[in-house]
Amino acid sequence: RQLMAEGYGSQRDSTGAFYAGQWRKGKRTGWGFALTPKKHIRVGEWKADRYLGERLHYTADRIYGIDISRFQHDVGRRHYPIRWDRLRITHLGTISKKTVQGKVDYPVSFMYIKSTEGRTIRNRYYAADYAAARRHGIPVGAYHFFSPKSSGTVQANFFLRHSRFNRGDLPPVLDLEPTPKQVKMMGGPVAMFRMVRAWMQAVERRTGTKPVLYISQMFVNRYLSYAPDLKKNYNIWIARYGEYKPDVHLVYWQLCPDGRVGGITPKVDINVFNGYRNEFEDFLRKNCVK
Repeated sequence: RQLMAEGYGSQRDSTGAFYAGQWRKGKRTGWGFALTPKKHIRVGEWKADRYLGERLHYTADRIYGIDISRFQHDVGRRHYPIRWDRLRITHLGTISKKTVQGKVDYPVSFMYIKSTEGRTIRNRYYAADYAAARRHGIPVGAYHFFSPKSSGTVQANFFLRHSRFNRGDLPPVLDLEPTPKQVKMMGGPVAMFRMVRAWMQAVERRTGTKPVLYISQMFVNRYLSYAPDLKKNYNIWIARYGEYKPDVHLVYWQLCPDGRVGGITPKVDINVFNGYRNEFEDFLRKNCVK
């Protein structure tokens, strides 16, 4: 139309990159998929040649989980017990727009519990919550909050000493949320990722399973390009409060920090697994602690 692509069509450019999908005013806009010469596939929505991602529709068929710490027990001076027999996800939060089909009333299909932070801090509720999750048949794993103040090896040893890794447990997680000031404190992104690799390798050797890296979308945009090996070789759990799936090796997607769960009084982080029941069961067989 007026010498510009309009509607549905495909294109292969001089580099060998291929796109098939919707066009508007000569630019990729709408649903489509692209394949690069390096065999990287992108499927989802585009706007004026910018890839937005796959828009997720939330239904009862998807696999949802939560992550908890002491903040699901303590708010200020008030203490709240978790009522494990009442756990149901009832709200997916309000921080981002979501397309939800039907009523939100989902089982908690997996759970992560904060175990340690740095080289000295422990979650005093970890052991009891871990035992309760196992008792109620919820696949459960532990996560460690990374500190810029000590080495990756020291932090890994602290995490391993104070966490449980029984057969069938979810792969352990490194929660990496440094501020730009903290990245600078560690010597920059390259030095930071040396510390991260040390943690990941030490935990993998001890548990026999590859840990998962928890990061934010902002971290991906700023720093992950400095560590292409981590992006390629490790599953990512990402905090991204938007409509579209992130463009990483995704295993869990944290949808919101302000969800609601029956049986837990404070707000809860809600997560969705990247796949459906068959993929989730396959993930558990291949990636859990043996």
